[in-house]
Amino acid sequence: MSDITKAAVDKGIASFMATYGRVPPSYEVLIEHAPEVFAGYGLMRDFVMRTPENGGALDLKTKELIFALLDAVIGQKSGAIAHAKEAMKHGLTMEELTEGLMQVLIVGGIPTWNAVGVEVIAACKAER
Repeated sequence: MSDITKAAVDKGIASFMATYGRVPPSYEVLIEHAPEVFAGYGLMRDFVMRTPENGGALDLKTKELIFALLDAVIGQKSGAIAHAKEAMKHGLTMEELTEGLMQVLIVGGIPTWNAVGVEVIAACKAER
């Protein structure tokens, strides 16, 4: 692994540790088997997940909500739940989550709501 790749991998790992406290298992597989791919992803993620204090424009609550809603639209239930829970750790309310998921319903329709939205609400409600 080149020094540039190693530095980018380390930066990506640090980004996950700063926001989640761990590197999710699917990304550990990338680090092991395709470190160059993780390096690119890690640099993008590090940029996106900057806090306003570190040059980011949006707070982490908003960024996590956006990820939750985008995951919901594409049917990625586990990601939507994980990001919604993370947003709630940063102060997202059930009302805000519900309103965002109603936007998802408008875009993705009832099937998306039934397959993902309801489950996101239930998972976050259980965390309260």
